[in-house]
Amino acid sequence: MIIVKIGGGKEINIKGIIADLAGIDEPYLIVHGANALRDKLAEDLGQPKQVLTSVKGYSSVYSDEKLLDVMMMAYAGLRNKRIVELCQQHGINAVGFSGLDGKMVQGKRNSGIRVYQGKKLKIVRDFSGKPQSVNAPLLYLLLDNGYVPVLTVPIIDEHNPAINTENDDVVRVLQKALKADTVINLIEAAGFLENKEDASSLIESIPASELAAREQQVDGRMKRKMLALKKLFEQGASRIIICDGRTQHPITDALAGKGTVIA
Repeated sequence: MIIVKIGGGKEINIKGIIADLAGIDEPYLIVHGANALRDKLAEDLGQPKQVLTSVKGYSSVYSDEKLLDVMMMAYAGLRNKRIVELCQQHGINAVGFSGLDGKMVQGKRNSGIRVYQGKKLKIVRDFSGKPQSVNAPLLYLLLDNGYVPVLTVPIIDEHNPAINTENDDVVRVLQKALKADTVINLIEAAGFLENKEDASSLIESIPASELAAREQQVDGRMKRKMLALKKLFEQGASRIIICDGRTQHPITDALAGKGTVIA
């Protein structure tokens, strides 16, 4: 089982990804982002996003009800259905949904994010949280009958409202439920870079045992991503491939070992 996580950047070659997936035999599912589309919609609607950085250095988007509306339009609406459309055009019988649908991904809303505003420490609460479980029977019903799930945020919390979460964390609970051995993470870079400003500083392989140390070397969203990768290995993943989603054949490249292989 392969989990394919498609980043939400503007330059991701979604057409190339889906064309590649049409040629593989191993079962897989897709988790996708849409952050570039979300940001554009938010700006167009006069509701630009706000980014919170916790006292531990992890960055996240402030998710109030207005932002959730924009997310549903971008992630669960336009991007999700365009990916499903592409899948159908390539003979992939895809079913698109968010974590809300059928309570596919259930989580717990954050009690509050500790942030500094100026020199003051504040607790900020929004509609965000962490995924805790997946509706495995529904997921297997789809997979066992030849459908390819195409999943995105938002998810549903313990009291049933929608909440935002990180797709890296969604991948984590999916991997735990499905025992997927390979996770392909397609991003707008050649892989994990030693220096994010230097495209030639690609690290081709990272032992899983080094992820904790690597997490301390990065900041912002990449810091959160490294934490999620570390947790994937703690629960049984055997291989994670971080690969360039902008190339002509992103999946073919990833399965050939291009990018950064973590094992």
